[in-house]
Amino acid sequence: MNIKVLSLFPEILEAYFSASIMKRAVAKGLVSYELINIRDFAYDRHRKCDDEVFGGGAGMLMKPEPLDRALESVGAPGVRTIFVTPSGRLLNQAMAEDFAHEDKLVVLCGRYEGIDQRIIDTRVTDVVSIGDYILSSGEVAAMVLIDVVYRLIPGVISGESLAEESFSSGLLEYPQYTRPEEYATMHVPEVLVGGNHAAIARWRLKASLIKTLAYRPELLNTIDLTGELGRLLKEVIDEGGENEPRTANSGRTGEK
Repeated sequence: MNIKVLSLFPEILEAYFSASIMKRAVAKGLVSYELINIRDFAYDRHRKCDDEVFGGGAGMLMKPEPLDRALESVGAPGVRTIFVTPSGRLLNQAMAEDFAHEDKLVVLCGRYEGIDQRIIDTRVTDVVSIGDYILSSGEVAAMVLIDVVYRLIPGVISGESLAEESFSSGLLEYPQYTRPEEYATMHVPEVLVGGNHAAIARWRLKASLIKTLAYRPELLNTIDLTGELGRLLKEVIDEGGENEPRTANSGRTGEK
């Protein structure tokens, strides 16, 4: 996938593409990127990219001319072009999977009060929000979106890891543990160290239900709750698990 990010402050993004999993994805040729400074397309003496809002109000708005030229230079709207803003459609896993199928993505970072609506109307294909809150930096929002998407590209992360993550199955991911088996008098749940893979699978599914019911119960409206999943959900509710998310973490204690 080729990702082009348009920003007034591309230096904020450079470190992200040069570290950790993204760095390896770039080295493998799974991802390529270009950071484009919108100011390079402002042709006045001061390279001005913002101005006052028509109709009055606080703050400044990003001007259409530099944005239009910058987006034209990367082929928008002939390529999937995403503008990240709090007023967009809420980003979720299904949307990320859709974006991950693209060969090319353009991501536009806003600043100040946002961008002129005429650019959204003519150059942008997707208006996306990463959450119901306000950031001062569109670059931060862009990095969140890119991180959600690029890790779904085949070869970036193992398929097994992706399959068991939160939201992939509709449920939140079950709690996980590593060595040491005992820490500060707390033990790993006994079923996880017993070697019974069927019992482990059942425990994990039940733990996912407990966590989902406690923190994101609305997700249960989107999945099939018949069969084993329905039986486990009834068991969780009968045990009061919807009120006690730590039930998923219970196991042997350090008490003698």
